[in-house]
Amino acid sequence: MIKDIAFFAYSVRDVPRARDFYRDVLGLQAGDSFGDHWVEFDVGSTTFGVGNGEALGFQPGASTGAAFEVDDVVAMRERLKASGVEVGDVHEFPACMTCFASDPEGNRFALHQRRTPAPHNAA
Repeated sequence: MIKDIAFFAYSVRDVPRARDFYRDVLGLQAGDSFGDHWVEFDVGSTTFGVGNGEALGFQPGASTGAAFEVDDVVAMRERLKASGVEVGDVHEFPACMTCFASDPEGNRFALHQRRTPAPHNAA
């Protein structure tokens, strides 16, 4: 039985540059680090890691799927743009708002903001 997500990881060639991007630009909380080969970030109850996975068949710059929950997707998008990050437009949906961005090696990720549900009318 699957209990939880242990971690998710993106493959990069330049781990120190990726560490600096995810820590200093995106604002993730740094966790464990194993030299210049692997670094982890604490994200909620899980771990996001970056390392060179080429020897395992993971192409740097080809990762997708991470969606980071933020308090204000519009403000975060503007902060990333001001830092020179490639970031797309904000898309609005009934339950959320999201935009997509790329790290320095081309790995894609999303910024996501859940909308507060409207209160139900009491009968």
